[in-house]
Amino acid sequence: MVPGAAMPKVSRKDPEGSGGPDAGRFPGAGAAPRRPEAMLTPEGAPASTDFSLAAGVRHINHGSFGAVPSAALRAQRELSGIMNANPCDWFMDMPGKVAPARRRIAAYLGAPQDATALVPNASAGASVVYNNVPAWRGMEIVTTDHSYGAILMGAQRLAARWEGSVNSVHIPLDASDDEVFDRVTGTLNENTALVVIDHVTSATARVLPAGRIAAEGRRRGIPVLVDAAHSPGLFAEPLAGIGADFWVGNLHKFACAPRGTAALVASGPHTQVLYPLIDSWGAPEPFPARFDQQGTIDITSYLAAPVAMATLEQRYGWDEMRRYITELADYAQSIVVGALTAATGEDAAVSVGVPVNGLRLVRLPAGLVETQEEAHWLRHIIAAQLGIESAITHWGGHGYLRLSTHVYNTADDFEDFVERAVPFIVELGRTERRK
Repeated sequence: MVPGAAMPKVSRKDPEGSGGPDAGRFPGAGAAPRRPEAMLTPEGAPASTDFSLAAGVRHINHGSFGAVPSAALRAQRELSGIMNANPCDWFMDMPGKVAPARRRIAAYLGAPQDATALVPNASAGASVVYNNVPAWRGMEIVTTDHSYGAILMGAQRLAARWEGSVNSVHIPLDASDDEVFDRVTGTLNENTALVVIDHVTSATARVLPAGRIAAEGRRRGIPVLVDAAHSPGLFAEPLAGIGADFWVGNLHKFACAPRGTAALVASGPHTQVLYPLIDSWGAPEPFPARFDQQGTIDITSYLAAPVAMATLEQRYGWDEMRRYITELADYAQSIVVGALTAATGEDAAVSVGVPVNGLRLVRLPAGLVETQEEAHWLRHIIAAQLGIESAITHWGGHGYLRLSTHVYNTADDFEDFVERAVPFIVELGRTERRK
């Protein structure tokens, strides 16, 4: 598959549909949203056949590491072969290869081409900002208690270098946009050097008003970094309304690019102070061109990313995919919440203020997950014993199941989770209580 190949933009569906034999057998199913019909390829096969995921595993954690269309993986392997066949020719012309891919990725994101650099992941983009943003002794960085761990650690290191501090503002899980805005901006002062705000939170699967906070930061002259790791692919225009100084977004998650591909979009007075983490021959160039050549990094993921995006557009259509992802997430959340609530007597429903279309949160039984280490343990044991790759998160002293949906997922994935994983989790919770 190559970008621009003539393929119909269609979305065919499983004719079994919402009236299948399993539609009413789950706790709470009577009130559940409609059971979505599975998306199929233009040839009528399951959408999962367009991906290289193992068939014997239930993959309901797309939000962590994504899944790459096989067409993009083939393109990446071909590019790797070219690189290794003549390394001198390949590395001597890295900017000539990266710049066109960067421009196509910027167009996909709806970002200005002259403001978009490519980096390995969102955390790497944040590290670029931390390494270059103006700082001073005793400065303060403002973020929230929903921040992703690696992003927070980078902020803490920056603050420590300058004998400063990080203010993690508490945001209630069900806070409205107005409350989030007031809580964050209410802490800003003359010593605030940087605001770091999520667009979509990782552990808690909710949207924060990043655009409003970025605008307020710009008004006050305070740089704002928006961590939009999950946004590309989830939203048709992930940067719309977000005029932040710095924006970082992963392409390997919902946009399904090969891993190691992310965008750093910069605007405002601090753009030209941004330099790559690796000093190389592109350093004298202006931003973003100076990011196009960084030593001998493997750029094949960058070059194959447009293939992934074009493949999904041509075979399914991004708007149709987002509609399906949302409907499936509605259904998945409903049946899992219903099953856990019925089995434990505890309400597993969670109000997250502003929910996300393809990421949903379900409350786990009380006492089962109280630390990040216990979250990792539960994820591992579900994968090892049940063959289900899920996301278990921890926030505010409580554990959550974070559901992810994508085009290759079906209602069967989450019905299977209800049948096998919910009783497993409930029994684990009872065992923990008996200890």
